[in-house]
Amino acid sequence: MTTAVASPFRFFSLQVVTTRRLGPSLVRVTFAGPDLRAFRSAGCDQSLSLFLPHPGQSEPVVPLEEGGGSPRSGEAGSGGDWWQRWRELPDDVRAVMRSYTLRALRADAEGHTTEVDIDFVLHGIGPDTSPQAGPASRWAARAAAGDRVLLLGPAVADNRAIRFRPPEDTDLVLLWADETALPATAAVLESLPAGTRARIWLEVPRSGDIQDLTTAADTEITWFVRDEEGAGATRDRGAPMALDSLRTAQLPPAERPYVWIAGESGRVKQVRRHFVGERGIDRRRVTFVGYWRRGMTEEQLREEG
Repeated sequence: MTTAVASPFRFFSLQVVTTRRLGPSLVRVTFAGPDLRAFRSAGCDQSLSLFLPHPGQSEPVVPLEEGGGSPRSGEAGSGGDWWQRWRELPDDVRAVMRSYTLRALRADAEGHTTEVDIDFVLHGIGPDTSPQAGPASRWAARAAAGDRVLLLGPAVADNRAIRFRPPEDTDLVLLWADETALPATAAVLESLPAGTRARIWLEVPRSGDIQDLTTAADTEITWFVRDEEGAGATRDRGAPMALDSLRTAQLPPAERPYVWIAGESGRVKQVRRHFVGERGIDRRRVTFVGYWRRGMTEEQLREEG
């Protein structure tokens, strides 16, 4: 597989440009700002850290006066101790930190990034916002032009926060994802060249969240809907991401498949076990990423890690 360089990450001060609902559970937010000129990414599933303000705050509170550091790695060095000082702030003051994947970026004629898109899943957001809705979902549902955020992202295009790296000899691409990994999946499909064979399984909360995905590859996409019946999708209340359907799926013959799995951690592990243990795919050709864990907040996961 391709090896990434250990590249630095930096902070980018951004503002919301536009928002667009993609479905009942998904919203796309476009960000811009002068800092983005230094943003670089050449990956399809580029991981980012986003810092959001609490209601009533004009901007997220992150103590950056002394600079440096990476919340993803837990390091507080690189010229400053902002990470520890950020953790020590009161819960209702400290910026909300959440992990996302980049959906798209746009650049000017000179190659400088001008805008980035991030898709948010609106957990617990509906006509009456559920008490279970998280702070990021509530922020995204109300986001408007001019709202300010802070992003921790790459300043080098090839970096270790990119996980989708199929070996050059791959003859079949297999993707498994839930709605949190749908933006990355869509970006991956857009990147696949004509002639690539790909099979994709996607789970979303509602039928209205099913998207028309663009690709030049030879693809077969199967959608599963958790909460309702939907055209073009299989209802799946009891077993998220429909493992039984995956087990019975007939795959095209391939000698060197590559598998990318992303979504809820418990389900990701089950899918990986299926591909490695039941299908016999070389574990070195399987990339798996847990974006979230059922029953736990990102703060709890961070404390556990």
